[in-house]
Amino acid sequence: MNVTKKVGRPKNFDRDDALAKAIGVFWIHGYEGASMKLLTASMGINSPSIYAEFGDKHALYLEAINSYASNDACTPLVALETVTDIAQAVRAFFESVIDYSTHHASGAKGCFLVSCVATSAGHVEGTAELLRDAIASTDRRIRARLDQDIEKGTLPQNFPSADRAKLMFDLRQGMVFRARAGFPDAELARDIEKYVSAVLAEPDS
Repeated sequence: MNVTKKVGRPKNFDRDDALAKAIGVFWIHGYEGASMKLLTASMGINSPSIYAEFGDKHALYLEAINSYASNDACTPLVALETVTDIAQAVRAFFESVIDYSTHHASGAKGCFLVSCVATSAGHVEGTAELLRDAIASTDRRIRARLDQDIEKGTLPQNFPSADRAKLMFDLRQGMVFRARAGFPDAELARDIEKYVSAVLAEPDS
């Protein structure tokens, strides 16, 4: 008698770990270059299990973006939000950007949102919306951290927190772009003090 085996999760399946490995594949190879063969080899599960758990490659890609935006991409923000002194917090933000851009577990350099998602936003359905949401969320969190110091009086009342939040994001993206191109950590770090000064510069009265 023929017995059809039921396809399911491997016994040691870790969904978050599988998503992290999928991010690495998409990050290095891009959406189009990330074949199911590469994804299954990296994630350690077969393609029927991927379809059962995540849906098709497109659905997996969108979930990978959400996972990255909620976890990896927040590392510099956590550094910013957990250091009390604002100058040290901004410095920690940029230091964390260098670290996660050059030492990611996947071996990829730069930022997944910049290196992969931004390039697919124009032709992979749903990615542009997720990218805009990730940028807006980052802007809000940086602005909220700066606003805390306005309320404490360590930044002036007329400090342009919304504009400086966008500046921090844009400087961050420049750093990850350089990291993607292979610029060494030490060279990237040399610009940190300049960035801190630019972000916290007194506004014109």
